[in-house]
Amino acid sequence: MSVSAVPEAPTNIEEELLDVCDRFKIDGQYLGYEEVKLGHINSTYYVHYIRPNGDDRRYVIQRINMYVFKNPRVIMDNIDKICTHIREKDPSAALHFHHTRNGKNYYIQNGAFWRMYTYVDGGMVPTGSAEGMRAAGKAFGQFQIELADFDASVLKETIPEFHNTRKRFEHLFSTTLEDPCERAADVRDELMMSHEVSAYACKIAFDNEKGLFPLRPTHNDTKTNNVVVDLKTGEPICVIDLDTVMPGLIMHDFGDAIRYGANAAAEDEADLSLVHLDLDMFRAFSEGFIGETAPILTREELDAMALGAIAMTAECGVRFLDDYLSGDQYFRIAYPEHNLIRARNQLTLANDMIAHLDEMNQIVEEIYHNSLAGKK
Repeated sequence: MSVSAVPEAPTNIEEELLDVCDRFKIDGQYLGYEEVKLGHINSTYYVHYIRPNGDDRRYVIQRINMYVFKNPRVIMDNIDKICTHIREKDPSAALHFHHTRNGKNYYIQNGAFWRMYTYVDGGMVPTGSAEGMRAAGKAFGQFQIELADFDASVLKETIPEFHNTRKRFEHLFSTTLEDPCERAADVRDELMMSHEVSAYACKIAFDNEKGLFPLRPTHNDTKTNNVVVDLKTGEPICVIDLDTVMPGLIMHDFGDAIRYGANAAAEDEADLSLVHLDLDMFRAFSEGFIGETAPILTREELDAMALGAIAMTAECGVRFLDDYLSGDQYFRIAYPEHNLIRARNQLTLANDMIAHLDEMNQIVEEIYHNSLAGKK
């Protein structure tokens, strides 16, 4: 059902949504709801109200997929801490998750886990453009700045060892030995590619075990489509999709954005001749991200920033390959060799990043110094 001024007779889902709105203390004239088709995990709906003061207001209601998120209370506790901290500084810089009458930012009814936040009026970052990458970098950089004085240790690790690249490689090699689907003989070239990039990819993980990097609150899904921007100015409003917020390393947030946004080809492009690092996109995101975070970065973090892109790309590649060897248990596939194609793609991109590591480091260093000079 689309949003309308005169709601139709309630359906079961509409009755559930009205109940959720009541639990989250939303009052006024209900106008209708709309199911959001984007996203593959949670069920998402917009609900439309005219508040008692006359404001036209939309809210986002989500039913959390508890098969994917085994302990959603922990996720919502992390989100509550993060959003409260940011909103105390700048209410417009964070999502406003509503609380029920008993003070929870979630509601459980008949086994369903619900949450609700105020709809942010804006648009998504335009994909494939330097302007969009710069805006995304600025948004995730501002996210880090707002949380620079936040104690990351109070957050729970919702996915243990999520970006421990060394363990991701170890798991791949263990799966290869077990070979549960008898596919290992067919992926010797890909396994060799994994081995070739492993030293660069795992350096951050080894250095982190030595305590070289500070633990920070990290987003862990820094795709450009997780940024809302002002449609008129193009300036970022806030970042969304906070389900993977947890303690982590800032280079991983930087690196995952580069992996996703600075690949000249799609993540599952089979023609590997099209796969390479787009240095213009790398520079654009760096200008946004490093431009914001320069004042808080340690020397060790800065030196590892470009390595973060290699680590995240290679890690993703070995995860795709691991899943292919395991029978495609984790990632959704569209055809039998989809994960294998993805693995080749990401490992090829990681190799190209290694070839351009000096250039990436130079770009990061240049932007860092220019940013600090501009902030004096």
